[in-house]
Amino acid sequence: MTGIDSDQATAQEFEPTDLGGGRRHGRVGAPSTPRRAQLERDPGMPASTWRLRSDAWEYLKFAIKRLAVSGGDFSMIAEDGEVWRSLRSLKTIELYWAGFGQRYVEEITDLLSNGEFDRAHDMITRAVNRLRGTTVPDTGEDDLTEDERAELKDRQDTRPRFEVLIVDETTEGGRDELHTDLLKLRNASDQFIYDYVIVPTADDAVAAALTNPNLLACVIRPGFTDNTREVLSRDLRDSIEFAHTSTKESPTAPMSPLNSVRRVLRLADTLANLRPELDLYLMAGAHIESLAGALTHRFRRVFRREDQFELHLSLLRRIQHLYDTPFFDAIREHARRPAGVFHALPVSRGGSVVGSKWIGDFVDFYGLNLLLAESSATSGELDSLLAPVHTLKKAQSLAARAYGAKRTYFVTNGTSTANKIVHQAVVSPDEVVMVDRNCHKSHHHALMLTGARTAYLEAYPLNDVAFYGAVPLNRIKQLLLDYRAAGRLDEVRMITLTNCTFDGIVYDPYKVMSECLAIKPDLVFLWDEAWFAFARFHPVTRKRTAMVAAETLEENLATNAHAAAYREQQKRLFDPETGAPAPDSVWLEEDLLPPPDATIRVYATQSTHKTLTALRQGSMIHVYDQEFSAGAEEAFHEAYMTHTSTSPNYQILASLDLGRRQVEMEGFALVQKQLDLAMSLSSAIARHPLLKKTFKVLTAADLIPEEYRVTERTMPLRDGLSTMWDAWVRDEFVVDPSRITVEISGTGVDGDTFKHEHLMDRYGIQVNKTSRNTVLFMTNIGTSRSAVAYLIEVLVKLAGKFTDPHELQEQDALTEPAAVMPPLPDFSAFAPDYAAEVPADDPSKQLPDGDLRTAYYAGLRRQNIEHVLPHELRRRVENGEQPVSAGFVTPYPPGFPVLVPGQVITAEVLDFMSALDTREIHGYDSRQGYRVILKEVLES
Repeated sequence: MTGIDSDQATAQEFEPTDLGGGRRHGRVGAPSTPRRAQLERDPGMPASTWRLRSDAWEYLKFAIKRLAVSGGDFSMIAEDGEVWRSLRSLKTIELYWAGFGQRYVEEITDLLSNGEFDRAHDMITRAVNRLRGTTVPDTGEDDLTEDERAELKDRQDTRPRFEVLIVDETTEGGRDELHTDLLKLRNASDQFIYDYVIVPTADDAVAAALTNPNLLACVIRPGFTDNTREVLSRDLRDSIEFAHTSTKESPTAPMSPLNSVRRVLRLADTLANLRPELDLYLMAGAHIESLAGALTHRFRRVFRREDQFELHLSLLRRIQHLYDTPFFDAIREHARRPAGVFHALPVSRGGSVVGSKWIGDFVDFYGLNLLLAESSATSGELDSLLAPVHTLKKAQSLAARAYGAKRTYFVTNGTSTANKIVHQAVVSPDEVVMVDRNCHKSHHHALMLTGARTAYLEAYPLNDVAFYGAVPLNRIKQLLLDYRAAGRLDEVRMITLTNCTFDGIVYDPYKVMSECLAIKPDLVFLWDEAWFAFARFHPVTRKRTAMVAAETLEENLATNAHAAAYREQQKRLFDPETGAPAPDSVWLEEDLLPPPDATIRVYATQSTHKTLTALRQGSMIHVYDQEFSAGAEEAFHEAYMTHTSTSPNYQILASLDLGRRQVEMEGFALVQKQLDLAMSLSSAIARHPLLKKTFKVLTAADLIPEEYRVTERTMPLRDGLSTMWDAWVRDEFVVDPSRITVEISGTGVDGDTFKHEHLMDRYGIQVNKTSRNTVLFMTNIGTSRSAVAYLIEVLVKLAGKFTDPHELQEQDALTEPAAVMPPLPDFSAFAPDYAAEVPADDPSKQLPDGDLRTAYYAGLRRQNIEHVLPHELRRRVENGEQPVSAGFVTPYPPGFPVLVPGQVITAEVLDFMSALDTREIHGYDSRQGYRVILKEVLES
């Protein structure tokens, strides 16, 4: 446990639990526990074995030392059911991790059974030291066996370490021989060091992939069996079953005489589906030549069993490819070389800083390397972001590989610019873009710049917490059908949605794109994944990313099964005699299938700096566009040149290169830890007797209306990975579990006050977003257990203050309750001058698109506008007038434009704005009021 000396902690601080011996199979040999206790102790997600493993070893160290010091006897340990549960858990867990292994746990169990507590404690201490990263054991080296000396020496090696999974039914002697061979292959000049995890069955291989983030490669030997013999928890067994069933049977698997090939392919596809970063190798004996030809696209290489050294070299070589950071290496080399600077960058090489009497603290604070790395693209030594040909080009290609894109582009001025680049590259003036009104303001500005006609989509409102959810799929389909009915479907160019939203609502991009393409097969999709870059690196969240959805869609459209299903559906959607489409209700009820020749054109923008490792403003654009090389690339490059600085920050670019390396090497470990810690936080708030009186963690039941959820669990990850997996497969919307939205009405203060005056000013707790009565706590890949523990401690202190009547009397800020917010306003409409033409035959069929750009520039001319204070504006609205906004009005929070140029200002908008108590509203001056377009201009 981070920050705690386990030898001095109390027993209540430890809650290790079984990976084995779960609810399905009972807890053999342990005292029985009530069902509720088991549920509370169950950490759920099997991927969280990083914590299970650590806590179990830590608890054993604490408990056995207590017995050894007190001179306890076996009867004392026999009564401690937690010791035996920890040992059973570790016996299963250690099968899936390299290191001491199951026999080490068995030996400790035997020592404890014989009452040899001191020796058992020494062995446990060595395991704890290894997990803590301590290289010096608590006991003297004279007490170590030869194997333990080898283990200690191995752990003192500081080279980057990874683990390799071997799937093979082998004996313990065979495993020992394999480890001996591995030690012989190692060389001091190798850049990396690795160890083997050897499992006998396909189920165990999947369990290892789900639980051990240190794995970076897998070697499959055809001798494995299918079903595990380990006693696993129900959640882990269900997760293994999910992994198997979500992998499609390969239609091209070779047949006899290679009888085991289908099983090998099935396992390989399952592992690749779970952990695409795993390199797969096949090691076989007979028919290796035939296997090589049949399996090349699934396995990196096929080896004979005796080619151990070639496998060793291949493993190291492949990891070197993942480890490679071409641009960062070039920057570092540039900083080391002497140079004479005769270009326009005085700070380069520290020229204007080093030796200065007045800004020497610049170097003291940031370090000299920052200045040594500064250079100009025109110097020629480093690659150019605008026309990369060397290191930057390679770095972007490596990023595309990591994120599953066909192309990836680095952006050094944030996702706001990335969004504008994509809009300009794809959209022409007067083409229609359907966009969530709740999206980031950069999309609204991009639509204005491109001259596109904006058709706003309304997300479902969450009035109780004063922010929006996401746009239901049927709402998107209905608007597409409306454009088709009006004969304007050809004008619709792109759909832009935010996945996931700031508040954690996640779409199903595959389903959205599939059904929309069924109505218009050439649609372009822009997914703003500013807050979702991390999702690529977890087996469950990965499926709801734009790039994975695009790849899956492309693969499925090419299958005969999809073509047959599409033909059958067309018979239901169109009259076979007239060719007329069925009523809209039929199209809305069906899960629409796109035509096999639909074009996959998908873009995703990601704020790498928000959820992964990168310097501020470091972002990426990922492209999965089948038409990119056929003409779209030129338009993209023009847009990229328009918005990209000719003097990009090289430190930001280098950080993007390094961040890519990190997530390829350890992304799974970091993301699973992030999700697990978020669950720890939500569970603590929900269960602590004081916290749950003051705060409420909002679940899927609060954030997603029931009609968009099939599964029943409202916080599925709390019940385990398999429950989360089920929800993320079946529900239309899900909640990102790394985001904890806490309702704070019980404190009596609004979110902004709670954020600044209580969390930040008093305790240094930083949060990004609040609403009138909520605060959003986001975990990230840098969140630690200590940080979560500190936040819980702070919340407990605050809850005590908010519920103590004496404290309440002393703090005026606590006496003003948060006001009840009026309903969130829908987008009213564009004023007639900027709106779509009204159909003469049926005015009710008017489509919602409008002209942002014309209204925007009209609102910039002083002679066209007036400033109107809120009370006067309300009077005009009550008198039946329809004032028109001359610009964007964006309060923070909620962070999206409540008004856009050309929008009719309604009473609902004014009610919402008057209830806001925010420190920042862009586009609104409280002294002058709202900018409104003059009636004379609208009537002229």
